[in-house]
Amino acid sequence: MNYRRLGRAGVKVSEVALGGWLTHGRTLQDDTTTQIVHRAFDLGINFFDTADVYNQGEAEKSLGLAIKDLRRESLVLATKCFFPFGEGPNDRGLSRKHIFESVHASLKRLQIDYIDLMQFHRLDLETPVDETVRAIDDLIRQGKVLYWGVSEWPAHKLVEAVLTAQDLNAIPPSSNQPNYSMLHRPIEDAVLPVSEQYGIGNVVFSPLAQGVLTGKYLPGQPPAAGTRAADDKSNMFMAWVMKDENLQRVQDLRTFAESLGFSMPQFALAWCLRQRAVSAVITGATSISQVEANVTASGVSLDAEVWAKAESILAGTSE
Repeated sequence: MNYRRLGRAGVKVSEVALGGWLTHGRTLQDDTTTQIVHRAFDLGINFFDTADVYNQGEAEKSLGLAIKDLRRESLVLATKCFFPFGEGPNDRGLSRKHIFESVHASLKRLQIDYIDLMQFHRLDLETPVDETVRAIDDLIRQGKVLYWGVSEWPAHKLVEAVLTAQDLNAIPPSSNQPNYSMLHRPIEDAVLPVSEQYGIGNVVFSPLAQGVLTGKYLPGQPPAAGTRAADDKSNMFMAWVMKDENLQRVQDLRTFAESLGFSMPQFALAWCLRQRAVSAVITGATSISQVEANVTASGVSLDAEVWAKAESILAGTSE
């Protein structure tokens, strides 16, 4: 496993991380989650991502149980807040009150003394950025949080957060967590350049496009039983990516990747990691074998000609 700095911060995270949005505390039993987390740790994964809203706290609880027997200092634990976690008007957003209460609630569910990376799950247009920055900086100074970041913030708001932190003599954000894959690339225009400029490390989610980039879905055929695309509780964001034209390009990419000696998931994850502003790819897993496959993407380095060929396949221009 290779490790990268989280942007300009000194902390190092594994290039391949383990997340639990659809699995921890939901589709997996706690003992299975523990087995997967322990195997991931044995393979060099030190970065584990979750959020308070994932199954309304159950994902954090399950991850907390899974890490109890692991050396705390060897882990980089990331969680998030923003989305509603109750019916009250202050049970959401990025106000000082909600951030403060969310951090303490996550600490209890995870059964830890501090959070390595606290992330703001979305942008809060109702709360001034300076209030949000000062609140998380206070928690850092109290030792409850070590680093902070955001998720799915546009480039101009990343800049505002950095400059606001500078004005307040506060710690700036270390990370951003955007959706990024071969099939979803909007961050390339502005977010990645801004991240490089200001030292923000991107820990990208859905790098396999919710499993589509594994190559298991075939054009013109219904998804197999037991897959995410066949589960109406898990496929709510997949309609756009399941179009036949996308599935065909993935099959073409798969043929190309395998001709080079790589699996399609390995190739797709390495494609994300080719970006200097990407610190880690966050992967999910329902089995130990999936973790074992995903970690092989770490350290893969390919020539520009290979990526150029992949680009032509993605664009549908490859002969």
